[in-house]
Amino acid sequence: MPVSPSTPLPAEKSSLTANCAEASRLAPGWPALAAPQAPREDHVIEQLGRTRNDAFAWMKFVPAVGTRTMESLPPRLRQHLQAERDYAQQLLRPLAEPAQDFYKAMTAYAHSVVHAPAALSASPSTGWTYGMEPSTTPGHKRFVRRHADGRVEALVDEAERAAGHAYYRAAEHQASPDERYFIWAEDVIGNDRHRICVLDTQTGATQVLVPEDAFGYGGLVFSPSSQNVFWIWRDAHSRPSRLYRTPVTGGVAELVHEERDPALFMKVARTAANGYVAVTLFGPDTGEVRLIAAEAECDWPRTLRERERGIRYEINEWDGGLIALTNVDGAVDRQILRMELADKPGDGMHAQAAAEPLVPHRLGVPIIAMQPFASVLARLERVDGLHRLVLLRPDGHETVIAFSEPSYVLEMPLAQPWDATHVRISHQTLAQPPRWLNVRLSDGQITEVERESYSGLDADRYLIERMHAIADDGERVPITVLSRKDLAGSQLQPLPLLLTGYGAYGIAYEPAFSLPALAWVDAGYRYAIAHVRGGSEKGYDWYQGGCREHKRNSMGDFLACAQHLQGMGYSTPAQTVSHGVSAGGLLVCGAANMRPDLWAGVIAQVPFVDMLNTMSDAGHPLVPLLRPDWGDPLADPDAYDAMAAISPYENVRDAAYPPMLCTAGLKDDRVPYWEPAKLLANIRRYSTSSAPALLLLNPDSGHQESDQPQNVLQQAAQLWAFAAHCIHTAAAVEKHTSR
Repeated sequence: MPVSPSTPLPAEKSSLTANCAEASRLAPGWPALAAPQAPREDHVIEQLGRTRNDAFAWMKFVPAVGTRTMESLPPRLRQHLQAERDYAQQLLRPLAEPAQDFYKAMTAYAHSVVHAPAALSASPSTGWTYGMEPSTTPGHKRFVRRHADGRVEALVDEAERAAGHAYYRAAEHQASPDERYFIWAEDVIGNDRHRICVLDTQTGATQVLVPEDAFGYGGLVFSPSSQNVFWIWRDAHSRPSRLYRTPVTGGVAELVHEERDPALFMKVARTAANGYVAVTLFGPDTGEVRLIAAEAECDWPRTLRERERGIRYEINEWDGGLIALTNVDGAVDRQILRMELADKPGDGMHAQAAAEPLVPHRLGVPIIAMQPFASVLARLERVDGLHRLVLLRPDGHETVIAFSEPSYVLEMPLAQPWDATHVRISHQTLAQPPRWLNVRLSDGQITEVERESYSGLDADRYLIERMHAIADDGERVPITVLSRKDLAGSQLQPLPLLLTGYGAYGIAYEPAFSLPALAWVDAGYRYAIAHVRGGSEKGYDWYQGGCREHKRNSMGDFLACAQHLQGMGYSTPAQTVSHGVSAGGLLVCGAANMRPDLWAGVIAQVPFVDMLNTMSDAGHPLVPLLRPDWGDPLADPDAYDAMAAISPYENVRDAAYPPMLCTAGLKDDRVPYWEPAKLLANIRRYSTSSAPALLLLNPDSGHQESDQPQNVLQQAAQLWAFAAHCIHTAAAVEKHTSR
């Protein structure tokens, strides 16, 4: 067993390993319960000259109207899903004590948060600073603003907004340009369909401006005059397809734009100098921006550059004109160009790139975001997989801000005040909570202004390592590893390992601070992130290397990372549990099909695992948008064959599968519950082991759990208890068979 740390851990944490092991000693295997057996019904599909039998297709249920509930399900399906819930609860019941220990280990830190408000914006011209802090009710946030003269005003307390709702998640909190109003979007159902609420700070009254069906992620913004709110509506397929304008005091919503291409999403924002409202239409390989000028905010939006396959761009203001962050002219990792506007009869506006880019393209150095200020253009980019901040002045001089840790995360909130003298960023690591830094625009001087702190947490107790595995084709795959320092160095020994990854849509898996990761490591284990292809950690080519016909690379990279860590003596197959969320579920379940022997267990949260059938469903809200990432099996035989070769549901085989736990939200429209339900039914059919396959179904949630921290931590604790039991059970079996 691990040695005691040189700096004693809190009692809640030092007992974790012992309690997990004791639970496994008392229940060395899994309870002898019969799993629900889903009946197979032939459902033969002919597609592009190919035939498949989706024998569990009967599990799919889409209501004609409204949101799915257990009560609205067809009787047979309701009975089966309830049996799945009962089975999972019975199997996990013996792990209640270790789960509670993990939860206590997380909340031993979280309950003693000392958290100064994290500024959302701070304008020298108005004196107001906006931020959030813990509510008086644990697990919720309270938004406030503070004036330079000492006044403090409460804006919204999420504990009050969440009262009486089984689910609550809020987003897009923002103040109006004139600072009279404060707005946010909230989901009180769990289906990612929001209502929009507005607080009038002069009267103290809050009204629901949009009662339902709003899009809460980049989907609302005040007009430059503060008199109107632009907001995006979700259609029956949950696509953000219409932009409306509504007076901030209430009234008739006026349609501004309707997007009929199902392959494009929409977002809306004001430009930095408050000169325009920008409506950005985008997909994985297409983009278009339409602008509404501040002096004519009730006019129709005017197209800046017509959409063109393969070209994406974002628009903002800086240095007296418009600038574009774009991949035009083969700049796959993006460049920043000045844009020259000229009237073009019949086509509103026309853009031409200036001869010299503001920031030229550099292959392998992706530009993540830009934030213009009156005096400086700030940009966040990635070099060798690590973030850095760059401040560009109009004369071309640059100041670079980077950090020395082997792995860290920088974030630069957008929509910061145009007249600010500092850019606000946050910095964090897996072991160090976020701290907010002011970077002076004139010279790059850094001042720490705020930080999250947790009593009992000592970041120096942990070791963060960055290493690389070698994939089968020679690519170097980055890995971030978190361990306790006392278990490293000369005392290196194989330890239980939780290996997680994502690898899709060009989204990097950032090594951000994580209470669940610390609780796992505090138990004497290791935690690692595999930065596989399909993400953007190494730029656009890294993303494309895990798309379409190359998707197998993501799974191969994940296997290479597991084998690298096992080969270094960090763990063993009997001590390694894989973990993935959403498209990360595709990653870990696909890897389990390829090498079931490398894992003591598999955890897949809301996993995208019915890949071929879902991408063949033209009515699914995300399918048209995501075809550039996955391919189109309805029209392209090669895409069909590539998916058929790796889709986890389609590729379950006769093999000794490890224990598997999948979560699902009944109201999830992105990755519906039937995807993991069908996968687990297939695993029970084919697996040659007696390991359980569990479905944890939440009837009140969608793709995300409610954002109350206790809900998130309770679920993580339950998953970690499952992972620890998988490892201790595998060790007991290994010990028994070696005798």
